[in-house]
Amino acid sequence: MLKCMAGIGRLSTKGSVLMLCDMQEKFRPNIVQFTNIVSNAARLLQASRVLDIPPILTEQYPKGLGPTVPELGAGDLTAHAKTKFTMLTEEVEKMLKTLGNPKQAILCGIEAQACIACTTFDLLEKGMEVHIVADAVSSRSQTDRLFALSRLKQSGAFLTTTEAVLLQLVQDAKHPNFKEIQKLLAHPSPDTGLLAFFSSL
Repeated sequence: MLKCMAGIGRLSTKGSVLMLCDMQEKFRPNIVQFTNIVSNAARLLQASRVLDIPPILTEQYPKGLGPTVPELGAGDLTAHAKTKFTMLTEEVEKMLKTLGNPKQAILCGIEAQACIACTTFDLLEKGMEVHIVADAVSSRSQTDRLFALSRLKQSGAFLTTTEAVLLQLVQDAKHPNFKEIQKLLAHPSPDTGLLAFFSSL
């Protein structure tokens, strides 16, 4: 039964990790829908704190690309610097082991065709279930963004949205943290340009 449930992609607060990929200052002017992408990722980070889901934050070559943007609200997190496109550096691998090898990764950040793609491939090869939050992921090019999402779906990742993740994690209005999560849903997620992509999913 558990294997079947994992196969359909049902999210759980137990055994999940939130992965925040490279949302840095130098990317701000060039990434499609950057402000909205970061806003959605920030809501996911807030929810992870409410629901005790551990977050992991990376930065791509921070000396050149700058720090994580402040509006993500990740100032209290250790940012794992990297040059690889994958988030799975040696430090992050150790962190995953310390967390008991989570079974599910909730993945957001940039860029879809580079660091998000390489991270997804590595996580899938480790046997983890990957949930890519499509309205919290982007690229410099909308074409690269949409084709990357399609490609990653072919590889076995689940495509989802910020609101869907938040609701699936609580699953019940009687959940003890539902009211806190409900506050994060007070306003619907902004359109991040995914509607034209929907017909090809």
